[in-house]
Amino acid sequence: MPHFSKPEAGSWTEQYPELGTSPVNYEDSIDPAYYEAEREAIFKRTWLNVGRVEQVPKPGHYFTKELAAAGTSLIIVRGRDQQVRAFHNVCRHRGNKLVWNDFPGEEVKGTCRQFTCKYHAWRYDLTGKLTFVQQEGEFFDLDKDDYGLKEVACDIWEGFVFVNLDPQQGLREYLGDMAKGLEGYPFHEMTDVFTYKAEVGSNWKLFIDAFAEFYHAPVLHQKQATKEEAEKLLGYGFEALHYELHSPHSMISSWGGMAPPKDPSMVKPIERELRSGLFGPWDRPDIAGLDPLPAGVNPARHRSWGTDSFVLFPNFMLLLWAPGWYLTYHYWPTAVDKHLFEANLYFVPAKTARERLAQELTAVTFKEYALQDGNTLEATQTMLKGRYVTDFPLNDQEILLRHLHKVVRDYVKEHADAAE
Repeated sequence: MPHFSKPEAGSWTEQYPELGTSPVNYEDSIDPAYYEAEREAIFKRTWLNVGRVEQVPKPGHYFTKELAAAGTSLIIVRGRDQQVRAFHNVCRHRGNKLVWNDFPGEEVKGTCRQFTCKYHAWRYDLTGKLTFVQQEGEFFDLDKDDYGLKEVACDIWEGFVFVNLDPQQGLREYLGDMAKGLEGYPFHEMTDVFTYKAEVGSNWKLFIDAFAEFYHAPVLHQKQATKEEAEKLLGYGFEALHYELHSPHSMISSWGGMAPPKDPSMVKPIERELRSGLFGPWDRPDIAGLDPLPAGVNPARHRSWGTDSFVLFPNFMLLLWAPGWYLTYHYWPTAVDKHLFEANLYFVPAKTARERLAQELTAVTFKEYALQDGNTLEATQTMLKGRYVTDFPLNDQEILLRHLHKVVRDYVKEHADAAE
């Protein structure tokens, strides 16, 4: 097991004195009033990733996104001018939900030339303009130009579509240096997608906490490794390569992700047979952009690098893996103690059946790991709710957790102060 040294400051956390080292209070994960404050201060005012441009490849392609934390549903659509726009999914006549199929709470996707309301057949073009009113003569001084769909700020970074209900700054300014360091990674080449969704009975921040540290990995995931490897992991523990904070965003860089592993006996027979596993297919795709990697990837430039996890505040995680694929996580709050977790695995399209099977093994192996992580969260939520224990010590490997909860507190406080 490799050993990685701490920074000169002695610890990662102490490089950022504003974080402190005291125990962290988790009231922000159980208080309904605090959740309402988060909705106003964060989810109605920050840039939220809602998908990728591949979901709207041609004019007329659209998808909807439910944003319970912001109290709205959005339509994302590509216009005839090739621009991707976002609109509130509400008809301007009587407030009916404009785009939905059998169940109004479910997200949908499709292709159309215009959007037609199910209730009274008002129609809107792909730019949101109101183009037709049923029995228009029955209305009083109705100017259709005044009743187009309500547009939402929408911008694209590296193919990722972001929206903001009340932008305080532009997308690139908001994403800052951390995202800038990822530009040039071949996201656009990785268009085969495996998707998982699950409703989780915990606060949204608790699942980010679960994936923002690897301190748990030797314990929680030990059965996924061979017996010998699991014993090594438990014996040595875990240390990451590098941590960085570019507030409000953060990242952790880790070793691992060997493809293939140094010793094939380290992994299970099916992994040897399919040349794949949790860390991805062993055979790296032959595409540009992986060598050299962008400056922000593997910032420690360590030969043992395996994966980087970026937390793009508030609820978007982006994981880049050394073998040449990536993962995204989204945590969409629906209540103080519930959220919708989404995971997407992106690969370069397979050219052979073997390549496809290698990708599928990674996808199903990931699901097992995610279930192990998610399985602890509802138990955590129930015990936090009792408030018998309120303050929790976080170690140096949990710096991203400490940072996340501080950033949330800062956003909520700043918004409350501005409202006074």
